[in-house]
Amino acid sequence: MNSASKILVGTSGWSYEDWDGVFYPLGMDRRREHPLTYLAQYFDMVEINTSLNEYIKPEWAKVWAKRVDAVNPQFKFTAKLYNSFSHASQDRPGPTSAASINPSHQDEIRVREGLDSLASTGKLGAVLVQFPISYRNTPLNREYIGTLAHRFREFPLAIELHDDSWNTQETVRHFSELQIAFCNVDAWPVLESFEGTEYLTSPIGYVRLNGRGVGTRASYLYNATELKVWVGKIQTIAQDAKAVYVVTNNIVGAKAVVNGLQLKQMLTGNSLEAPEVLLRQYPNLRQIA
Repeated sequence: MNSASKILVGTSGWSYEDWDGVFYPLGMDRRREHPLTYLAQYFDMVEINTSLNEYIKPEWAKVWAKRVDAVNPQFKFTAKLYNSFSHASQDRPGPTSAASINPSHQDEIRVREGLDSLASTGKLGAVLVQFPISYRNTPLNREYIGTLAHRFREFPLAIELHDDSWNTQETVRHFSELQIAFCNVDAWPVLESFEGTEYLTSPIGYVRLNGRGVGTRASYLYNATELKVWVGKIQTIAQDAKAVYVVTNNIVGAKAVVNGLQLKQMLTGNSLEAPEVLLRQYPNLRQIA
């Protein structure tokens, strides 16, 4: 298997009103065509971002898997782990740490119901644990990550960290021992954060392009030069990985779709299909479509 075939590119989420008339056809009848069915024609994965704040309903997972399988049998989902496992609980305000994270037994039951349902379809590629920047590299916080790795050991886990204290070879060794993926992030500039890593610490690699700029990351459009830097990093990660999930998170105005398609073209060297409505909004895409 060559490196390009192991790399799955997709967007963070799929249901955004400002994608209508930009990526999705204006007035698309969602009773006849599900947005996921449409998305899966152009990408090979999607990150479920709503699962950070709400449980995945098992029946939803089955429907989602069926929708994408109809047009792209190789399509995969990744899902964010529910926030009670990664953020300070409401009754413990302040910086997030292992001492302030307090998921309930009910949280775990509900989370597992959704993840198990999706995994049973063969479509679950990874579960992303997304910690805030206040989650620093301390002995207690490292221990908690190990606890999570054991607690959800039946799922491929990826850990997204932002504080620069985690950008160490010790972290890489620790994650490799736990067999959990280090999420490589582009989110420049963020105070006390790191970006631009290319770590592979488990059989799967994970990359998230969150956009750039203070307060404008979600609406940032990467240029070709910036994307080429990440193409090199992604290819390095893919050399020894079974699969690499590459997520574009600059979702405003469907820019995640634009940059996702550009990444796919750069990684494969092949011309790609793009919907006409998107080409009208972003005419530079015609160069690769």
